[in-house]
Amino acid sequence: MDYVNPVELVQEALRVAKKKAALSTCDLLLRGFLAGAFLAYATSLVMIVLSQGLPPIVGALLFPVGFVMLVLLGLELATGNFALLPAALAAGEVSLGKLLRNWGWVYLGNVLGSVFYAALFYLAVTNCGASAGGPLGDLLKQTAQRKTLAYMALGGSGWTTALVKGILCNWMVTIGAVLAMVSRSTVGKVVAMWLPIMTFFAHGYEHSIVNMFVIPAGMLFGAPVSVRQWWLWNQIPVTLGNIVSGALLTGLALYVTFRVKQTPSEAAPVALPQRVEEIKLGRTAEAQVL
Repeated sequence: MDYVNPVELVQEALRVAKKKAALSTCDLLLRGFLAGAFLAYATSLVMIVLSQGLPPIVGALLFPVGFVMLVLLGLELATGNFALLPAALAAGEVSLGKLLRNWGWVYLGNVLGSVFYAALFYLAVTNCGASAGGPLGDLLKQTAQRKTLAYMALGGSGWTTALVKGILCNWMVTIGAVLAMVSRSTVGKVVAMWLPIMTFFAHGYEHSIVNMFVIPAGMLFGAPVSVRQWWLWNQIPVTLGNIVSGALLTGLALYVTFRVKQTPSEAAPVALPQRVEEIKLGRTAEAQVL
């Protein structure tokens, strides 16, 4: 059958997480770099659609193409790993050190890939700086300011809002990462991934890897946002929110309820005094032999 049931799904997720934790630093960086660039491609596609005056729901329908590409290629996206590795840690499949190592290198790779694509995108849209970028450039500037300066203006409430939007975002994103394993066919995987990714994007929640492209790109187009403001008022709270929902609401939640549970007889052998008594009463094969 094409469908993978939840118990088997969790076992497959643990196997994948263990494999991810064993990757070399070079592989983590390179796969993270490519994942960041591909997700940035999808985000820039959405920006092009919106700059043409089309409804935001059209952008939400298109955005999952980037996620599908990176998942089918087996690349590394930090937000997905925020769910898979904690489940494997709880199962004893990976150590805390390997979890942090994976998160750190993949996150760095995602940053590098996203910013690299942002720079090339800026050069392409502005003819290497010869123009301002038109409506597309204006939209990216506005988006970068809305994701940073707007939160900063609200102070602590703005920082907390970014955190909460990060939680709500990665709850759906990590469900998408898990649902990529719910089917054995490519078409089934694509459809299963598409639904939760489209849902999060349509809500306008905050995804830390998407923001690694949107905010630097907006800064290149002239948004008055500093690197400090980018990280303090968006990247840090959004990343923390992404970790909370990925680890707790998806990874650990699914592992706790769908892990392979031992029966009482499997978990604890019969105590020796009880065994002796059974032999005396002739309830076991040993008693029959005697």
